[in-house]
Amino acid sequence: MEDIERIEGIPEGTEDEIYGGRRSGFGRDWTKGSITRNLLSLGWPMSVNAILTMIGPTIDMVWVGMLGDASLAGMGVAGTAVMVVNSLRMGLTTGTRAMIARFVGAGNTEGANHVAQQAFVISAAFSILMAVIGIILAEPIMRMFGLEEDVVAEGAAYMRIMFIGSVAMSFRMMGEGVMQASGDAMTPMLASVIFRILHVVLCPFLVLGWWIFPSMGVSGAAMTNVFSQGLGAAVGLWALFSGRSIGFDITGWRQKAVGSNYGIVGRIVGFLAVWRLVRIGSSRLTVTLRNFSLDRNIIWRIVRIGIPSSITGMERSLANILLVWLITPFGTAAVAAHSLIQRVAMFFQMPGMGVGQAAGVLAGQNLGAQQPGRAERTGWIAAGLFSVFMVVASTIVFFWAEEIIGIFSSEPATRALGGDFLRIEIVSFMVFGVVQVLVQCLNGVGDTWIPMFTTLATMWLVQVPMAYFLSKYTSIGVYGVRWGIVTAIALRAVIYTAYFKAGRWKRKRV
Repeated sequence: MEDIERIEGIPEGTEDEIYGGRRSGFGRDWTKGSITRNLLSLGWPMSVNAILTMIGPTIDMVWVGMLGDASLAGMGVAGTAVMVVNSLRMGLTTGTRAMIARFVGAGNTEGANHVAQQAFVISAAFSILMAVIGIILAEPIMRMFGLEEDVVAEGAAYMRIMFIGSVAMSFRMMGEGVMQASGDAMTPMLASVIFRILHVVLCPFLVLGWWIFPSMGVSGAAMTNVFSQGLGAAVGLWALFSGRSIGFDITGWRQKAVGSNYGIVGRIVGFLAVWRLVRIGSSRLTVTLRNFSLDRNIIWRIVRIGIPSSITGMERSLANILLVWLITPFGTAAVAAHSLIQRVAMFFQMPGMGVGQAAGVLAGQNLGAQQPGRAERTGWIAAGLFSVFMVVASTIVFFWAEEIIGIFSSEPATRALGGDFLRIEIVSFMVFGVVQVLVQCLNGVGDTWIPMFTTLATMWLVQVPMAYFLSKYTSIGVYGVRWGIVTAIALRAVIYTAYFKAGRWKRKRV
């Protein structure tokens, strides 16, 4: 294949059945059929999965908040450090997804299996590094922020457990990325539902010491994360190594419900029995350790694709810290409103993350199948679908901005300022569909350098300077920070549209 670099020792024309690349059951070929239907089928589970990622930190915040300000502040600061580490981890997952999607699209499931093997080696090495950092550097990292000792102690306890237990998160995220890149979005979503339910249930027991459990405070929140992520990793690894895919069979369930022999009551019960939808079928990719060997070339290729994505995530985190610094002089209400806007915007943007990731998987597989035209159409259709969603979201925000903010805050000043911020955000909502989807599409085909350079340029040459100048030297004050953000997003939309249209990414080798 012209766009896939060869893997030494693996034949190019490997038949699918060698490593479980079965087309029956749920082993669907995503390079054929309706693009829109494929996008929606892959996109909605990925969107749900993306939304579920917000549940863990929110639940932790609710229960740890009952312990006092020191515990909440310590976990919040430590959580920032964990987010930076997660940006590095997500970059490595991006490289894995791009390569596996390309090999699966080319029909070379043995090559995809070889990439997955190396990806788990990377995950193991990364987990060991994080554990060492957690043991040695947790307290020094917390002291870098100039915090009081009680906050340092609470944050260090949380960070140490999260870093030592990072093997669970690393293997869960990598397994999730491998499954999604092969075209299985349903199994990772259901795994997320399972381990998020465990998180929600277990958190108060470990944090507050309910029933027979000891009160562990902030450490309990971290332990909850490790246990629940471990469950998610176990479910994902079972699916990958057994070649199984969990999904819904709506047609069969409907037929059984409608065809019930127990009258109208039986039919109602049949429709309510959601468990009857669940089916376990054969996945398109089965990961196996057969013929495993360490491949430094593949590891480097994964890292080479992933590094720019990691840098992009870290620079966003750093820029957000600087924006908070710019807003702080305008008072607590302004900081609170800004924080709430970031959270509200994420709820609207998360579906775009799922649609974008689905577009990236489909584009990568289509390039592997030597269908660049279909790969490009996938990107444009996905951007159009999410743009329609964002137009609807913008309408809701325009009329009910204050009410949306009121869900999170009852302070009049915060509600008023947050409503103004949210209406300014509408400008970025109108183009965010293009930004979110196209950047995920580029990441999905392994073209991660352009998103990195674009984010660097627009964030540090436009967003931060504009936010600083407008907020400090013009009459619009704190609103200048929001205008700096939306201007940078609009500029990114123009750049990504032009680059995607140029088509250079279609010749990207992984």
